[in-house]
Amino acid sequence: MTNEITKIKILGKNIQKYRKEKRLSQNQLAELLDISREHLAKIETAKRCVSLKLLFKIADTLKISEKDLLDFDLKN
Repeated sequence: MTNEITKIKILGKNIQKYRKEKRLSQNQLAELLDISREHLAKIETAKRCVSLKLLFKIADTLKISEKDLLDFDLKN
């Protein structure tokens, strides 16, 4: 069973993975989300938790489902 710290790390990696698949820099995605690049970097590296509202906005901006971001399967 995956603990919550591990899930936060996987969520950050998933955000980074889909951001890179869309060929967006941290600066570009942060601008689209109306947050700082530093905030996004901390989310991607699990140094900051993402709010549910921002999670929905990230999924919408990346044109993926929230389920994709919340895929905690360790094969990613």
